[in-house]
Amino acid sequence: MKVMYRLDSIRKCYGSNVALDIEGLTIAEGRLYTLTGANGAGKSTLLSILAFLAPPTSGEIHYAGKRVAWDPGSMEEYRRKVTLLHQSPYLFGGTVYDNVAFGLKARRIHGDARERRVDKALDDVGLQGFRDRKARELSGGEAQRVAMARALVLEPEVLLLDEPLANIDRGTAGLLETVIASLPARGTTVVLITHDPEQPGRLNGESILLEEGKVATPHPPVA
Repeated sequence: MKVMYRLDSIRKCYGSNVALDIEGLTIAEGRLYTLTGANGAGKSTLLSILAFLAPPTSGEIHYAGKRVAWDPGSMEEYRRKVTLLHQSPYLFGGTVYDNVAFGLKARRIHGDARERRVDKALDDVGLQGFRDRKARELSGGEAQRVAMARALVLEPEVLLLDEPLANIDRGTAGLLETVIASLPARGTTVVLITHDPEQPGRLNGESILLEEGKVATPHPPVA
């Protein structure tokens, strides 16, 4: 099994506060991981590092076997492979289609290829027929599904989810859980922060528990 991330002696400090202190962590390609821990344990900080948005204070990260140098020239390459979805994502003005297609336009994917990918992403999250709806007029659950479609349409190698199901209705949460659970079979690596103690079991993933910035429970080694 291919290792997607390998973290060695990672520390992230904010002044004198050590937010993360991870001796070692491996995340394999095409698997789902639930990231749990109390508030302040370092979960969101770890996701920011995995998304290449914030460099560690010290230590090394390898992505797909390549050491990450954290120089501005290479960051864009990594960020195009990894998508981070927050708990309360921002939707742009305009239509649902405008929102879902935004990243494809930035990647210069046009024509039929763009249309197919947008339609598939909307179908995945149960929003067929929503292309022309105004994004700002959607319910909270519908908006979260649009945000998920906007992430899925990019076909990222890694999808990082920061409590995406925390503030939505049970039906929408169940639908999105099904979508998330299906992603490893497509080859997508998923790391999901959750405070729901039953969610790791429902998603049938591997668990990473953080306590005060440290990995408290080892997950199974990469085969």
